[in-house]
Amino acid sequence: MAQSGEMAATAEEPATAPMDAAPLPLGKQPDAPDSASTPRDPVTEKSLTGPIGKHQSDNLLGKNTDDPAATAAAVPARVPGPGAATEQIKPSSTAPAWPQTPAEHPLTKFFSQIEVLTKEAAHDEVYGITLSPKNEFHTKLILQKYLRANQNDLDKAKQQLLDTLKWRKDFDPVKAAGETFERSRFEGLGWLLQVEDVPESANKRDVVTFNIYGAVKDNKKTFGDIDAFLRWRVGLMERSVQHLNLSLATQPIPDFGAGPDPYQGIQVHDYLQVSFIPMRRDRLVNAAIKKTIDVLGRYYPEMLSRKYFVNVPLVMGWVYQAAKMIVSKETAKKFTVLSYGSALAGELGKGLPKEYGGEKGALSEVGEPMKLED
Repeated sequence: MAQSGEMAATAEEPATAPMDAAPLPLGKQPDAPDSASTPRDPVTEKSLTGPIGKHQSDNLLGKNTDDPAATAAAVPARVPGPGAATEQIKPSSTAPAWPQTPAEHPLTKFFSQIEVLTKEAAHDEVYGITLSPKNEFHTKLILQKYLRANQNDLDKAKQQLLDTLKWRKDFDPVKAAGETFERSRFEGLGWLLQVEDVPESANKRDVVTFNIYGAVKDNKKTFGDIDAFLRWRVGLMERSVQHLNLSLATQPIPDFGAGPDPYQGIQVHDYLQVSFIPMRRDRLVNAAIKKTIDVLGRYYPEMLSRKYFVNVPLVMGWVYQAAKMIVSKETAKKFTVLSYGSALAGELGKGLPKEYGGEKGALSEVGEPMKLED
């Protein structure tokens, strides 16, 4: 907010630019006009997408044991969307098989060392998947994400996975996803929604996370306790990953450079009524955001296919365009800036809340928040 004001493309992926350092929910600015700006070119990488019921996600919290865009021909067949679990879709009795890879292939080598890595970390779970030679397909699904994030550099991928395993053991993000947070701190800041028929997506549904910075009422209360803020933000990220239903995956992820990963989410960063005046940056906000970017970028590689920054004042558009010139082409493809929220439907289709140009109810009515209490 990726990972909250993760304004940087680095929020959830290490290879992004430090744009998240941009001003966050500090002051207020007038509401943007309700007219849509000209939509940007659609992102070619896919992600994952219908509204999630506010009480449906709790049954997804248990541990389950069981990047560049390429040519259109490499896009995998449409896979079951993240809503599959809530529709009682069960894994096939026949376990999916990963295509055979040569002995020298990075994935083959990575997979052969999985027991050493999990033993060193004293932990074997990532994104609800148990990493084990006995769980070959889904273990390779996770390993492939780390290889793609590191451009097939096996040593870097191994280190990042090892770091992730150790962090997950200590932080327990699965637990964070089901925790209850203080309403006065986090109400309205984060929502999850499953959207059907997203343009350029290979999926039936895609998981979209909305980060609403204008909902912050008190910077000190929301961002002052960095550990509390980080736990809420990681919980939101982990819950979005749970809705990807990786344990039901049957389609392999292509090698780095050979096609898009169908098991990713979409993020929307909404800056309606947020001040972009540099002089008004808040030290607490910046510290919380920096920590969030570091954590989500390191421990959730290749989990986002697109990022949208909406309700960004026209005068600030040049900041993002300049940033896109200094990051990789693959990273630049992942984020788009829109001056008005209503223009988002031109990117993600009509399955969005009405404030984003869609045909659904308001985000507060159809979105899924984290658990909150007074």
